[in-house]
Amino acid sequence: MALGTTTFGTTFGTMALGRPSPMRWQEMVMPSLSRSNLYLGLVCLAFAALVAFVWVPLDATTGLVEKIRNRLVIGDGLAPTVAAVFVGLGGALLALAERKSPQQGGIARRNLLFLGVALGIVVAGVLVMRYAGPAAVALLGGERDYRLLRDTTPWKHIGFVLGGVVIVGGLIAQIEGRFRPSHLWIGLAVVLMLILLYDLPFDDLLLPPNGDV
Repeated sequence: MALGTTTFGTTFGTMALGRPSPMRWQEMVMPSLSRSNLYLGLVCLAFAALVAFVWVPLDATTGLVEKIRNRLVIGDGLAPTVAAVFVGLGGALLALAERKSPQQGGIARRNLLFLGVALGIVVAGVLVMRYAGPAAVALLGGERDYRLLRDTTPWKHIGFVLGGVVIVGGLIAQIEGRFRPSHLWIGLAVVLMLILLYDLPFDDLLLPPNGDV
């Protein structure tokens, strides 16, 4: 009886003094589980589905792989479909395997700001990638048209290299919180590796953005 009275008095006393009871204190200390991984995973899955099932069928003029003169040729829809598959896999991992991770934070204003800056860097890099090649031909190529040179070296590499360096170097600088010249060299190395993997082995593959110019 004395124990119950003491417990009640302690709880009532802490409440009267404006301090939470031990049970309320545990509820206040233990944060609610964030759902940011689940939301991000669902967004990635929706984006991957939009690319694979809407954008690629409407924009690509050929399929994933085409057979021309008894040899297989990469179609216009292969690269974006592969990218959509990887984005979808990442989204599925976030939504299913990591949705209850205790180390995920909530979505705050600084997160949205970080995402906005990253999107701005990507958009700036895509614009450089799109217009650097035609601008170089207009300045140095005489009367020639860029569409006639978009599959010839070095014109086809100008936009891809400059835009890729802006994207990779800019994102690295954003993550580190400062800019260093080494970021540009890392971006250049990544772009050259992509050229070695995708441009040199395939004669009929146009680097971005040459397929849309």
